[in-house]
Amino acid sequence: VVDGVIATGYVDDDNLFVTGGSGGGVLTSWIVGKTDRFRAAVVAKPVINWTSFVLLADNPAFFAKYWFGAFPWEDGQQEKYWKRSPLSLVGNVVTPTMLLTGEQDYRTPMSETVQYYTALKLRKIQTALVRIQNSGHGIANTPSNLMAKVMYILAWFEDYRA
Repeated sequence: VVDGVIATGYVDDDNLFVTGGSGGGVLTSWIVGKTDRFRAAVVAKPVINWTSFVLLADNPAFFAKYWFGAFPWEDGQQEKYWKRSPLSLVGNVVTPTMLLTGEQDYRTPMSETVQYYTALKLRKIQTALVRIQNSGHGIANTPSNLMAKVMYILAWFEDYRA
């Protein structure tokens, strides 16, 4: 898809950036674990480790039953959880990556964000952690939080513009 958009001529392929929140945060963290083509990334309110997510998020029985079919400790499940976890790819990441999550996010808890941030720091990858105060999963629910989110993302991308 990215190659197709570049082929249209409307995109500066020297300045590709990627971001997403919630499911998009999962995908963004997965993408930077699979490719180095983006100059920078912003991973917002992600799931990084499906085991810890299922055990800490706001509806553990639902997530385990309907998203995985079993709890992580049941026979053979841990491998299935790990294979779907972006944390399993953190060893490949070279893209400067900012993480952004609401402090009161119970859907994708701050602990998910902190795990990825810590792993990136340990690998000496350029990273930043932004905690949006007074915010749950819907970071943009207030105008000030929406503005803060957008400003953080744009500033991060501007820092890595070619």
